[in-house]
Amino acid sequence: MLPYNTFNVPATASTFVESDNVAELVDFIRSHRDSSAFILLSGGSNTLFASERCEMVVRPVMQGIEIVDETDDYILVNVAAGENWDNFVSWCVERHYAGVENLSYIPGTVGASPIQNIGAYGAEAKDVIETVETIEIATGKIVTFNNQQCQFDYRDSYFKRNKGKYLITAVQFRLSKKFEPNVKYRDLQLELVRKAYITLENVRNAIINIRKRKLPDTAELGNAGSFFKNPTINGEKTKELLQINPKAPIYPVSLENSKASAAWLVQQAVGRNFRDGAVGIHKLQSLVIVNYGGATGREILDFARKISNLVADKFGVELEMEVNIV
Repeated sequence: MLPYNTFNVPATASTFVESDNVAELVDFIRSHRDSSAFILLSGGSNTLFASERCEMVVRPVMQGIEIVDETDDYILVNVAAGENWDNFVSWCVERHYAGVENLSYIPGTVGASPIQNIGAYGAEAKDVIETVETIEIATGKIVTFNNQQCQFDYRDSYFKRNKGKYLITAVQFRLSKKFEPNVKYRDLQLELVRKAYITLENVRNAIINIRKRKLPDTAELGNAGSFFKNPTINGEKTKELLQINPKAPIYPVSLENSKASAAWLVQQAVGRNFRDGAVGIHKLQSLVIVNYGGATGREILDFARKISNLVADKFGVELEMEVNIV
């Protein structure tokens, strides 16, 4: 499984199934319904193989982008699960379809986007997803979920909470023909400050530039992007953290709760150069755990748990992992 995970850790699957045909996958799943060991894998950019051996890995690689409906205001596109996510974003921007430009340069496939409800720079996949087509593993039936049925939340969805129960085959997106820039994040504003006009292309290029500066290339350092979610904290915990540091990056999300910056919590708890052997925190982004070479999945998981424990000890805040642990 080494070529199929961006952490670049060694792992072996007893069975590996890859197909670009939905009917083939349906037949395979129906003939293996007694198996309880399905591991569903897409691009491997959000997966950590904590064990060096696993059972049956199933990887859909269907390709294709199809326009299914169009008006003067919007376009509805059906995208196969195996399509590269950033290639899809590029396809949209080139045609001036708005809605996913802020999600530029996120690794992985289209099929993985609803599971994590990927998000960046004030946008989330849920904002544009119309439906998600799946194969139900228990029955082999085709099941389609509308946006509400996906039960999207911050970096969360029905599929993530029911891991391994549905294999996503396609996602339908509703994209706008009327571009309204979403540039409320300060680093994005600074990147665009010299532009006379804000266009889809400008936003995409700005985000690509920012992400390239902040995040390590998986070809050079094994990683899966942000390892932890920004935790939701109540009013009492918010007061505690602001007493520790009045400038702590905390953002209200409701009358009762706020989001705390997981990157800030990690940096305060362990510093900028925290490392244990071949595993460490990236020098430019404390949410990114990197494999400097030769680390096992178990070592990376143990390192992540160590960070989580140190944050909990210092601040009384529990960090939740974004990365899917296999």
